[in-house]
Amino acid sequence: MKKIQPINNYVLIKLATKTEEKTAGGIVIPDTAGEKPKEGEVVGIATGASDEIAIGDYVIYKEFSGTEIKHEGQKYLLIPASDIFAKYVEVDSI
Repeated sequence: MKKIQPINNYVLIKLATKTEEKTAGGIVIPDTAGEKPKEGEVVGIATGASDEIAIGDYVIYKEFSGTEIKHEGQKYLLIPASDIFAKYVEVDSI
């Protein structure tokens, strides 16, 4: 089994698998017509890319950033660490 290890300040993000979308009338909307996801789970980070994110973080990134790749049946996005805007964090209260 091979693993993807990002280099040069890149981050590997596992894209969420989309479920089939249907309109109220029952028309199936293909993946190509839907909006691209702008969030995902960090599964790889280049050495020194960022101290603010870690493997396992769920992040929000630029809409048209990176290169989409497929590895062992799973879709990933390889993006520069600087294209990540925010990450989800657990808080006790708002």
